[in-house]
Amino acid sequence: MSDATTTASAADPTAKRSVRDLVRAAISGWLGTALEFMDYQLYSLAAALVFADLFFSSENPAVAVVAAMATYGVGYVARPVGAFFFARLGDKTGRTKVLFYTILLMGLATTLIGFLPTYDQVGILAPILLVLLRIAQGFGAGAEISGAGVMLAEYAPAKRRGIIASLVALGTNCGTLLASGIWAILLVTFSEDEVIDWAWRIPFVASAVIMLFAIWVRFNLKETPVFEERDDVVDGKALSKAEALQLATETGDVRTLEAMQRKPWKAFSIALLLRFGQAGNSGMIQTYLISYITVVLLLDRSIGVNAVIVSSLVAFVTVPLSGWLGDRFGRKRMYMVWAIIALIVIVPTMLMISSKDTVQVFVGYVVLHNLAVMSFASLENLTLPEIFGARNRYTYTAMAREIAAIVATGAGPVIAAAWVSAVTGSFVPIIIMLVFFTLCALVASIWMPEVAGRDLTDPRDAI
Repeated sequence: MSDATTTASAADPTAKRSVRDLVRAAISGWLGTALEFMDYQLYSLAAALVFADLFFSSENPAVAVVAAMATYGVGYVARPVGAFFFARLGDKTGRTKVLFYTILLMGLATTLIGFLPTYDQVGILAPILLVLLRIAQGFGAGAEISGAGVMLAEYAPAKRRGIIASLVALGTNCGTLLASGIWAILLVTFSEDEVIDWAWRIPFVASAVIMLFAIWVRFNLKETPVFEERDDVVDGKALSKAEALQLATETGDVRTLEAMQRKPWKAFSIALLLRFGQAGNSGMIQTYLISYITVVLLLDRSIGVNAVIVSSLVAFVTVPLSGWLGDRFGRKRMYMVWAIIALIVIVPTMLMISSKDTVQVFVGYVVLHNLAVMSFASLENLTLPEIFGARNRYTYTAMAREIAAIVATGAGPVIAAAWVSAVTGSFVPIIIMLVFFTLCALVASIWMPEVAGRDLTDPRDAI
């Protein structure tokens, strides 16, 4: 069979799924990602607002904030391990089975955080238990958003992958909005003493409701048509490398033979840099910047939370728009455009935030968050799966995401907190870090080939 014939026959395996199947997959991916980011935003806001008081003992408030941010980073240490374990399983047995396990583990860990004793109650045991739950949360989350992105990319028609897969990024936005909204309500409804005493537990315990709903949606979700269409998948399970090579040799499968000979370092490096840009900016803006507004600028705690809410609402436009533009003009071009725009706005928006004027803080945060984080997130959830070949797509996507996350999102807020403290509150370190992360995405977008509309059953990487 010629390559042209093979491509034509495999061009639209998504036609084997009904619109109802696509909708169910889209809701599943959206819900799981929303839960993951709600979990993480609940913690990041709690770390910025109250966890320094609850779980860490220090006479220096800045040191306590650094410790709280470090515990936030611990979750990212577990993510690559979880990504490797679950994603490899997903490439062998299918995406939907694994996504059922990840959401269960992630949701349980988050709920249990709401039942933890504090430092005043049990001493050093409190931060130890918090770290253990953060590790469990990270282990499950490590393969969640990657799996959701892969699943939707393999479900969606080629010409609409961008807009449909952007639902994963919209899930991140919904989770962030929900977590921020819950915190805003808590800060308005209860006094600061009540929040620190017991009310902080409410959002963590309540997250169990969303977890149960997401599990119900994923129950009996059909496997992606692209996974089932793969030549190396027999009876719902991928052949081993040796078996796939033998089959390809016997059938003259040129694509698989080429894929076996290629080294993945180029494709992986591009994916890693793209992710490094988005993840680094996300950690700086969605986690540390909230703490900076509260602890360094000494503004009311509700200002940072409300700024996140407003920005998340704006992102309901930014995310699908970025996905649609990726379908219209290609992933490569739009990555370059967003990166250049983000570089232009970093300094002016940080000047606005540091002015301490409430309106300027809101405008600066919204512009920076949407252009430097959410626009990248929309493209990323589709571009990374399109870069990799069918056989190892889930594994490489998850590992690229999580290795970048542990370095950028996990370490970034810790470095920022220490650096800003060392220079007595200057925002210059924040600007330097944001510029660096954004340049990573720009360099990768220049290096990468165009991947829009690729045949996702192709076992070869895009480069």
